[in-house]
Amino acid sequence: MRLLYTFALHLYSFSVEIASFFVRKARLTRLGQWHTNGILREKIDRNARYVWFHAASLGEFEQGRPLMEMLRRRYPQYKILLTFFSPSGYEVRKNYDGADVICYLPFDTPYKVRKFLHLANPVMAVFIKYEFWLNYLSELKRRGIPTYLVSAVFRREQLFFKNYGQWYRRALFCFDRLFVQDKASAQLLAEYGITNVSICGDTRFDRVLAVQRQAQLLPAVKAFAGDGRQPLLVAGSTWPQDEELLFSYFNAHPEVKLIIAPHEIHREHLVDIESRLRRPSVRLSETNDQSVTDKDCLIIDSFGLLSSIYRYGQIAYIGGGFGKGIHNTLEAAVYGIPVIFGPKYQKFREAKELIAAGGGFSVPDEAAFVERMNDLVAHPESRRQTGCIADSYVKQNSGVTECILLEMPLLS
Repeated sequence: MRLLYTFALHLYSFSVEIASFFVRKARLTRLGQWHTNGILREKIDRNARYVWFHAASLGEFEQGRPLMEMLRRRYPQYKILLTFFSPSGYEVRKNYDGADVICYLPFDTPYKVRKFLHLANPVMAVFIKYEFWLNYLSELKRRGIPTYLVSAVFRREQLFFKNYGQWYRRALFCFDRLFVQDKASAQLLAEYGITNVSICGDTRFDRVLAVQRQAQLLPAVKAFAGDGRQPLLVAGSTWPQDEELLFSYFNAHPEVKLIIAPHEIHREHLVDIESRLRRPSVRLSETNDQSVTDKDCLIIDSFGLLSSIYRYGQIAYIGGGFGKGIHNTLEAAVYGIPVIFGPKYQKFREAKELIAAGGGFSVPDEAAFVERMNDLVAHPESRRQTGCIADSYVKQNSGVTECILLEMPLLS
C-alpha cells in the first residue's frame, strides 16, 4: 500500500503539472514548489535550529499562528520555517514576519521528502490539524526528529479507522505527541493503541482573542454602524445560499441594517448582490466617513477586514452552513454577539458547543432564520445576554497554546 500511495502521489503531481497550463491555482502550486529548494538553499542558516511548522492552507495557518508567536517570544534561539501546501495559504501569508523562512511544501514523494528535509534540516516538526503526509512523517521518525500534531480532531469515518485504512494509520504512530481538541478524539485514538495524546483544545480560541486585541479601527464601518440603536447584522463569508435568506430578510425589515462580507468578491458577484438589494447600499471601497450614514447595507469588497468588522455588529451570521460547512464562528463570538449559521455545522466542535451553551443558533431554512432574527431584534436584553454567553465561551476555552507548549519539550 505504501508503494501504491507513492505512485498515486506521482500521478497527482503529474496531473497538477498538466492542470497548471489551464488553472491558476495549479500553476501557483507547481511554480511555488519548483522554487522551494532554491528558497531553502538561500535562506536556511545551517548553523541555526529551525522548528518547522506546516499548514495546509490559511485556516490551518491561523490555528498554528498562536503557537509560532509564543514560541518565538519564549525561545528566541530557535528560527521558524513555515510551509504551505495550498496557494490560498502561501500567497496570502508569504510575507508573514513571524517566520524566518516561508515556502511551499513539495509533494510527498520519497526523493522530494529527503531533499526537503536535507535542505531544511529542522530540529522539530509541527503539523497543524489535518496534515498526514505518510512519507514525510515516516522520514521524520526515521531521522529522530520530534514531530507533533496540534489542534487535531479525529472522527470514526476518517480513513485511519476503516478496515482498509490500517496502512494509513501508521502515520499516526509517527508523531511524538498528538494534541487533540476533545476527549472524543483521544478516546478514538486510544481504541487503536495511540495513547501519546494530550487534550488541549483548539488554538483558534487564543488566536481570535489576539485578533480582538489587535482589531483594526475602521472609521467608515464605525460611521455606518452609528450609535448602535438600530440593530446591525454582520454577515461574514457568505455564499449564494446564505445570501438568499439574508437579502429576503433585509429587504423586508427596514429596522435592521446589514454589513455583508461575501466569500467571493469578484465584480460579477458584487453586481449581483447590489441588484438584489431593495434598500440603499454602498461598497466599502467607495465610502468615506460621510457617505455611509444614509445607507442601509455596507458591502465589504476587500479581504482581511472581517475579523475587525464583527465588533460593530449586534448579531452575526456566519456563511457556509448551506454548503460544505460553516466558516469561523469564533471570530464573531469573541465580540460578545449572538452567532447564527446554517445547518452544516456538525464537523465543527465550537459550533456545537456554542449552541449547547446558548450563544449560537443553527437555522435549517429561511423560516427559521426569520424567526430567530425577529426574536433577537425584538428583545435587546436577551440579545445581550446571548452575546455574553458567546464571549464567555471563547474565554473559557482559551489558554490552549500554553497547554501545548508546556508539553512540547524543546531542545535546550
